[in-house]
Amino acid sequence: MKTVVLVKQVPEIALIKVDESANKVELPQGPGVVNPFDEYAVEEALRIKEKTGGSVAVMCVGSQRAESALRDCLALGVDEAYLLTDDAFDGSDPQAVGKILAAGLKKLGEYDLVLGGKQAVDSDSSQVPGAVAGLLDLPQAMFVKKFESIEEGKAVVQRATEDGYDLIELPLPAVVSVVKEINEPRLPSLKGKMAAKKKEITKWSAGDLEVDTGGVGAGSGTKTVKVAPPPPRPSGEMIEGETPEEIADTLFKKLRENQVI
Repeated sequence: MKTVVLVKQVPEIALIKVDESANKVELPQGPGVVNPFDEYAVEEALRIKEKTGGSVAVMCVGSQRAESALRDCLALGVDEAYLLTDDAFDGSDPQAVGKILAAGLKKLGEYDLVLGGKQAVDSDSSQVPGAVAGLLDLPQAMFVKKFESIEEGKAVVQRATEDGYDLIELPLPAVVSVVKEINEPRLPSLKGKMAAKKKEITKWSAGDLEVDTGGVGAGSGTKTVKVAPPPPRPSGEMIEGETPEEIADTLFKKLRENQVI
């Protein structure tokens, strides 16, 4: 069973600043971190490997700085890492990133399962796994909370819904995005960190992937019209009272007055 996990290096969200006058987002300096939702996908891939054997690879679109994120994954026990990097990829929107990753998977060749986090915390688009599945014409299940079973040629998963979950059987290979309820990611060991420093990361450019650069990077279909910080939250109101019953009664009256209930 060969599993490929699509990962993204993201900036530390708390350090991001928005320059509204310049209409741009200022990202913090430094290597960034592995997208938190992708950590659950990496963990699930490692658990599948421990149950069924095989190998786990991670694949990322990014600059040379993204090597640090890939090495973090290697430190956890991932076997291979692939960095799809080219100046032409800079500024790619989610659909373009999906196009690049699909090209990377085609070049990689054989695999049984493609995993990813449900979304990236910097863009929150949740588009990339679905785009990859569509471009490769693979079956897909998004927002999966549990693998019921996985075996040669077939996987059964629980797809999270607002009311509970759907039970879905997927022929393999397939693309699956996961939610954080699926597991609890492990921490790297010192031995793993030392081994990760020595592992080779395979790098593929646009030429290696035979990607038409007209549809990625600056040629992406999405254009940023305006950048602005979110509006400040309105101030709240503290409801006080002598007893819990009095507080509840006051809250009820206010909700009725505002036609909330």
